[in-house]
Order: sequence, then C-alpha cells, then structure tokens
Amino acid sequence: MKAARNGTKDGLEKTKLAMLRKVSFLQRKESAGEGKDDAGYMDVSVSELKHPPPQLCPMPEGLSRQQVVRRLILSSIVQSERSYLDSLKRILQEYQKPLLETESRLLNPKKVRPIFYRLQEIHQCHSMFQIALASRVAEWDSSEKIGDLFVASFSKSMVLDVYSDYVNNFTNAMALIKKACISKPAFLEFLKKKQASSPDRITLYGLMVKPIQRFPQFILLLQDMLKNTPRAHPDRLPLQLALTDLETLAEKLNEQKRLADQEAEIQQLAHSVGDRNLNKLLNSEQRQLLQCELLTESVYGEKGQVLKSKERKIFLLNDTLICANVNLKGPSDISSLVPIGPKYTVKWSAPLLHTQVVEVGQEGFDSRDSLIQLGSTAKRHNSTSSITGKVFLGPPRLYQELEELQHDLAVVEEVNLLVGTLIGTYQNLNTTVSQDWCLALQRLIRLKEEEIQSANRCRLRLSVPGKPDKSGRPFSFMVVFNTPSPLTKISWVNRLHLAKINQRQENTPGWDCAEDDNKTKAPFWCPLLSCRLPISTSTKELKLEAAVHSPAQSALLGFCTASTSLPQGYLWVASGGSCSTQGQVEIFSLNRATPRLVKTIQLGAPVLCLEYVMESCPTTEEEEAEDAQVAAKIGNIICLGLQDGSILVYGSIDTAVQCLLTFSNPDGCPVRCLKHSGSFLFAGLANGKVAIYQRKTGERLWDTESCRLVSLGCESVCSLLTIEEDVWAGCSNQVTVIQGSNLHTQSFEAHPDPGASVSHMVGSGGGVWMAFSRGSSIHLFHTETLEQLQEINLSARFIHLTQGKNGKGQGEVRVTSLLICQGLLWVGTAQGIILTFPVPTLEGIPKIKGQGMTSLNAHRGPVDFLVSTSSTLSPDMLRRDSTCNNGERGSDRGGGNGDAGGDGKGRIGGERPEQSGSSQSSRASPRRDEKPKGLLLQYRLHSTCQLPGKLLTAQPDQEQPRVPPEHSPEDGSIYELSEDPDVWVRGRPVGWGREGETRRSKVTSMAIFSGGRGYRRVGGKASAAACMDSSESTLLVWQLPLTLSQ
Repeated sequence: MKAARNGTKDGLEKTKLAMLRKVSFLQRKESAGEGKDDAGYMDVSVSELKHPPPQLCPMPEGLSRQQVVRRLILSSIVQSERSYLDSLKRILQEYQKPLLETESRLLNPKKVRPIFYRLQEIHQCHSMFQIALASRVAEWDSSEKIGDLFVASFSKSMVLDVYSDYVNNFTNAMALIKKACISKPAFLEFLKKKQASSPDRITLYGLMVKPIQRFPQFILLLQDMLKNTPRAHPDRLPLQLALTDLETLAEKLNEQKRLADQEAEIQQLAHSVGDRNLNKLLNSEQRQLLQCELLTESVYGEKGQVLKSKERKIFLLNDTLICANVNLKGPSDISSLVPIGPKYTVKWSAPLLHTQVVEVGQEGFDSRDSLIQLGSTAKRHNSTSSITGKVFLGPPRLYQELEELQHDLAVVEEVNLLVGTLIGTYQNLNTTVSQDWCLALQRLIRLKEEEIQSANRCRLRLSVPGKPDKSGRPFSFMVVFNTPSPLTKISWVNRLHLAKINQRQENTPGWDCAEDDNKTKAPFWCPLLSCRLPISTSTKELKLEAAVHSPAQSALLGFCTASTSLPQGYLWVASGGSCSTQGQVEIFSLNRATPRLVKTIQLGAPVLCLEYVMESCPTTEEEEAEDAQVAAKIGNIICLGLQDGSILVYGSIDTAVQCLLTFSNPDGCPVRCLKHSGSFLFAGLANGKVAIYQRKTGERLWDTESCRLVSLGCESVCSLLTIEEDVWAGCSNQVTVIQGSNLHTQSFEAHPDPGASVSHMVGSGGGVWMAFSRGSSIHLFHTETLEQLQEINLSARFIHLTQGKNGKGQGEVRVTSLLICQGLLWVGTAQGIILTFPVPTLEGIPKIKGQGMTSLNAHRGPVDFLVSTSSTLSPDMLRRDSTCNNGERGSDRGGGNGDAGGDGKGRIGGERPEQSGSSQSSRASPRRDEKPKGLLLQYRLHSTCQLPGKLLTAQPDQEQPRVPPEHSPEDGSIYELSEDPDVWVRGRPVGWGREGETRRSKVTSMAIFSGGRGYRRVGGKASAAACMDSSESTLLVWQLPLTLSQ
C-alpha cells in the first residue's frame, strides 16, 4: 500500500511478484518476440471458469447514500473495463489473427504487425488489471478501496511506454489501412464484412481509437468516486493519487497524439508544396504547427457584397501563415471505414510578422492603397470611396447609418449652442433638453458601433503582404475568413498575437528545459514574456511587497483588442520595506497589451500585504432588501496591511479610490499577511498572532470590535492560505489549521529545523506546497491527513541557481515567492530566477512529475512576488448573433408605435433607445416611399415637467402635462468616456452574478506578473536597453494562451 501510494518502481515490482505468486497461469515469455517490443510483458491467458470477471455481490442493507453511489460507480468501472477488454479482444481475434494467417494472403504480415502495434501488450496490461479488480470487487463491502489499485496498475513507466508507442503509431496505422484499402480490394471487402457482421457495426477505426480514449474515461469515473468519498475515508488519498497519475498519463498521451497529428498534417502539406523555400521550411526541425483549421474565405465586392465563398485550410506555423485549397474527395466506401486525409494546394504563404489582423472599420489602410480581394486577384480600392480611410468590408448599410448618426450629432450640437442663446425660459426647450438629445445620439452611435462589431464577430480579416508592384512599392491584400463561431475568431486572433510575441528576442529561447525532447511540448507550452515595466517609487528604500488583481470588464474594448490584451481589470502593486517610513500603492490598468499606470496612493506607513475580496453571493434575505440598498452597495474590495498595524479597506473600482474603512489590530503589530474566508478576515501579525475579524449580519465590511486573537507562537505569521473554509497559518516551522466554522485550531510540524519558518504556501487540489526561510527545498502536504507527500530540492535540479556569471556560487538558494496557475508551480528565488514545474490541475495531489524549467528572463534581485491575473471575456462578445450567418441583413431604422400621437411627422417619438440596437438587426428596412417613425431622443430625462419655465407646445394647455414613456435607469458615464478604456468606470467590476455568466462561457485570459529589482538575461548577454537598473523595481509580465471551450 505504501509503495502504491508513493508511486515508485518498487511498488510495481512488488505487484508483479505478488501476482506471479498467486496466479499460476502467468508465465514469462520465453522469447522476446521482435526485440524490445515485448520486453517486460507476460502472456496472460485467463480462464473465465477459474477466474471469472469481476462481479459485485448483492447490495447489503443499511448502506448510506454515499456508499450506494460508490457501489454504482464501481459497477460502472467494472462494466467499462469489461467492454474495453472485449473491444481489444475483437481487434486481436477478428482482425489481426485472420490477417496473419497464411491462408488469407490479404496483406503481407510485415504490414499487418505495424497496424496493430502494441495492442497485444495493452490487452495484457488490462487483463492483469481485471484480475486484480476482480479481487478488489469481491472484498468491496469490507474494504471499499479502489484508488491504490489504479496507482499500482497505471502509474508505472511501462504502461506509459506501451500506450505512447501505440499513440505515436496510430496515425501511421490509419495511413497503412487507407493505402491497403485502395490497393487491395479484397482487404477493403474484408473490413466491410467484419463491420456488417458485428452487432454494434463499429468499424476497425472505431475499435482502435478506444485505447486513446481510455484514460479520460477512467478520470471521469474516479472524479465521481472521489466526490462521493468522505474526507476521513481510507480510500480518499489513494483516489487523489490515482487521479494525479491518470491525469499525468492522459496529458502525455494527448500531447503525443497532437504531435503525431501535427507531423502528419505538415507532411501532407509538404507533399503539395512546389516552392523550394517553403518546402524547406516545412521540413525544418525548428518549425512547429501552432494551429490549423478549416475556415471559409469570403470574397467581397467594392460595395460590400459577397461574390463567392470557398473553404480553405489555414496553417499557423511559428513564423509563417499558410493558406491552402482543400480537396476532400475520396472513395466513399473507404472514408466510411477509415478517415481519409485531404490533399492540399498552397494558395499563398506569408511571414507572420508582416501579417496583421484588421478590426472592422479600423483606421490605418489609406484609401488609395487599400485592397479588396476579388476572385483570384487583388484589386485596388477606389480612392473616391464614401468612407475614406475605412476598410469597407461588410454590410455597407451599417456604416452608412453610422455616418448619418454622426452627422445628426454634429447638427444637434450646433442646435444646442443656438438653444443656449434663447432669451426666454421654456420647460421643454432649453440646454438641458438639447444636451439630453446629444447624449441620446451618442448612445445610438455606441449601439451602432456595437452592431457593426456584432455583424463581424465571426469574420477574421487579415492584411497579407504580397509581392511588390512594378515600382517596388510594398503590396498587401485583404483576405476575409468566416469562422464557425466567435470563439474560433478569438482563438485565431489570440494565437496570431502570441506567435508574434514568441519570435521576440527574449523568448528565443525564453526557458531552459531539463528535458531533452522539446518537440513533445504543446504550442506555447512555455509562458511568453510579453513586456517589462519599470515601477517608479518615491524613495529608493521602498521595495515591492505584494500585488493583487482586481478583475473588471471594459465595454470599450474592441473584439480583437479583448482577444490580445492582458486580463481585464486593475493590478494593485504595494511597496514598503522595513527601512522606509512610508508606503505606496500603484494601480495599473490591464486593458491593453501593456499595463498603464492610472493612479498612485501614498500612505504613511509601508504596505506589507494585499487581499482582494469579491462580493459574496447574497442570501435570500439580502436579495429581498437589495433594491432598497442599491445606493449603499460597496461591491468588491481590497484590503491593505501596513507596517504600523493598520488595515485599510478600499473599493476595488471607484473613480476616487475611496478608503471605506480603517482600523488597527489591538497589539499594533505589523500586518504581515491577509486572507479572507467566508465572513471572516484573517490578519497574520508580526508577534505570532492571528487577528480574526467578522462581519455583522447583512454588512459588507468587518466589525472592528469583533477582533479575536489566536496565538500561534513567538515569531511572525508570514503566510496565510485559504483551503475551502479553513485557513492555514505558518508560524516558525509549524502550520496551524484554523477551522472557519468554529475557529478551532490544529497544528503540525512542517519542517524539522525550528529555524526554518514557513514563508510561503500555495494550494491546489488536495495538496499544499510550502517554502521556508532556510534551505532550498519545497515540501508538499496533504490537505486532509496533513502528512508530507513530496520534497523537491531546487539547488540539486537547477545549475543556474548555484552558479554565478563566472561559475562561482551565488549564495544560499532560498525561495521568495510561490504560485500555482494553469498546471504550473511557479517558484521565485532570492537569485531573481523563476522556476516552473508541471503539476496536475484536477482534484488529485499536485505532485511534481516532470523535470521543470528555468526562465532565462530574471530579476537582478529577489523575486518579491508572483501573482496570477485572470478574467473572462464578456458573454456579450461570445454571443453569436444572426449577423454572423447573414451579414448582409438590413437594419430597420424605424421605431415602433410612437407615443406622441399623430402621424409622427416632425415629431420626436417612437421606440425606446434601449430597444433600437436589437430591433435593427431583426427586421426588414422600410420602403423608401414610407416615412419611418423616429427614435425617442431621451437619455437621462424621464420628463421635463420638473424643469423651470412654461411648456412650449402648439397644443392647447392641458391640466396634466404628458409624460414620455419611462426609461430604465442607466449610468450614462460609460457613454461619455473617450475611446481609452483605461479611464475608470464606476460599477463595472466582475461580481458574483457576472462571474456566473463568464464561468459558463469558459473563455479565460491569464497572465503572470513577477516583481523584483531590475531585469537580466540568465546564461547569456542582453542589450544595454534590456538590462534595467538593478535598483529600479520592475514588473515582468508573462502572457498565457486563452483557454477556450464551447
């Protein structure tokens, strides 16, 4: 059990010996067959009479609900494994065996063996697993353990080797089957007969793809089993370890499958390339296929009409973009049995750095040099176009309507100036009313711009460099691709952006890998350094202490800009230091590809820590009273811990950055760390205590009078970590778990050296990684049993940490920051070097399985902090409107029934502005001879009856003035802003409601920020401009690919 839990090779040998002792029919092979292929495997002939398949006994009475569910999941595991073994047996008995018989002569045996390569070993592996599974099922009601069996069976290198060989050979096997079907009609007929005679009519391809799908199926079943396993159950830790091993195995197999498919795609493309230079590029070892997909190219005329559409295959290499024609024709009888790869004809290729994504209506292409793709040639745009400087691609009516609104706004602004010269005072004709017209038109312009973007959410526009013209001038042409969904366009824009970043000098290379085989890595497998940003502090004594991300969505970002920018929101960076008597917080906007400083807060004491607190989901009682408390709503907040013992609470998004609350801990000790859990705020103090504050019922801020002190020791509490409802606190070499429900404590020793204080903690899944003030090791602990599961010595793995520029030592290796993000454990060191290790991302244990990487971009001083930033794209950007399918659909400029009465001539009436945007894309345009009804130009004013002066009207006086229809209250500040989304907007943070929407969309942008002194390149020379002053605080920003899912 211990060997299985630790996942060692010793555990495998013990399992083998135990099975050989107990199972008499397992015999080692006398011959190794064809060399290394069969090494380490045994022939297994299982008699179902002596060893029947696993079978659960009848369910006993008195079981709890979780026990019943666990039995059902175990039954699913048994049935799934039995079905999988039957499929493997069918391949071997019904396909491989007849084809190897000398009487059949359908295929040469030398071609049959590569088709079914490693299937025999996979069958043997799972036959052994079924034997052990049957024994475990028989004793289920007494032990209820299954996790350790998965660890012992699938955590070994021999399982990875055999599955890797099969996956790597799968594409080649399908190619052999396809070739044999074309050249051997008898073989094709053999496959057809086998499929027709099978009860489920599964093809050979459908059977052979099952080993690739096997481990994801296991993961889903074990996840369900873990969800229904209590915390104190003896099977819980083995299940978590099993999930860890299966996830690691599945990721490696998926990556190898991706690599094999990539190689097959590139080879297929290389066969059709006539250009020698391009062929050389495709066959180069340096090239890497980042993304390829079938997209529909649309060719537009000068007036925006679609001339023709055709499917193209787009290949994004690490430095080249290739567009190819696709020929999917092939024999239908063969394509029904095995996938037939397409044939390509390269249409054009272009250097990636010279290819630009062009947003709809984007400026930058002069009308005289703009190009419109017409047929197979590029035609220059007419310089007399009605929209100078615009890329006139898409529904022209939308641009025309936008111009009309802009013209009307200019006229109304002039009217506003004239109204201001009136001598008399009129209730409904004054500057307040005319300014309201201006605001309403500004809003309609904004809605029209959003409608134009909506019409092009599924269109990818690229400016591609062509051959120079006769005069030698550079020549570019525009291509437009229709994508299946907005997600596809987002993915392409993001990948093109990151591929360009990947070619920068600091990313070639950006990381040093301990593993030799870099080809087995996914595209953008290394985080890309996107920018470096100096931070100016008021004094040299200030050092960076902490940073936190406050996510906020900006409605002003364009579609492509949101796909390439950093995670939207604001980064708060705190500075302090023991040698300083003051502190500051700098707030950066992340709504662009490069952070921008928008505000600096000067404080009277150094800032030591930050904590972001998201607004909690309201309870039923709070929802009932929410309408009455809208004005007093605080939203998300950020807490600051200071050297003088103060805790400041700020609103995370507010124009004035208002301080909402200030209080001090009773001892007045420096606040070293802050964490929140539920309704509690935990503050780690320098005197070894934790101050705990609680909210009052219905309040957003904490009650300063509710402070409770929990003493942990004599040294500082340097680290706090929230694990579900509990909080882990590190003091000296001890860690104390404070239960959130009743504040009870439980302590354990994290390091044998009393002088090694717990300095940093990060959690993921069922484990917590810890770093210490002494030594170069990091330790992994289980969150439930509190036992140590792994220890990693950094100095023994990374030579850069122990050698200086001249090969001399750099002093003690010490960890100064920790972070877990998207399957990577980030480690910042006192040498300024950043390390990453791959860790699982599911509910398992975040054990380190790989060798890790060293960033070649480092700080000159210690890495003061590592912080992850993430945000989800607005669901409105991902919604696929009808305009994606039919961009030429007209928009209705008319309104509904006017409320002002009459025939609408010369009268401002009609539908509400809130409805104009959606209605315009769904109704046909009015006839030219029919006068459309106007829009109600009313934005902020619900009525003019409260304004001074008399009502100016041609109608006779009425007892009660007519009131226009009510509008939904709306904050108009967003429509008054400039195009720069760095301007702060009230009321736009990502709250609990918006978080739920974005979580469903599952489109997440992520970046990692590190802070420290200066910048340098590790193991190489950097330019003088690149190497920043060692005394200057610097942010390094690593950008990660968007994670997309439907």
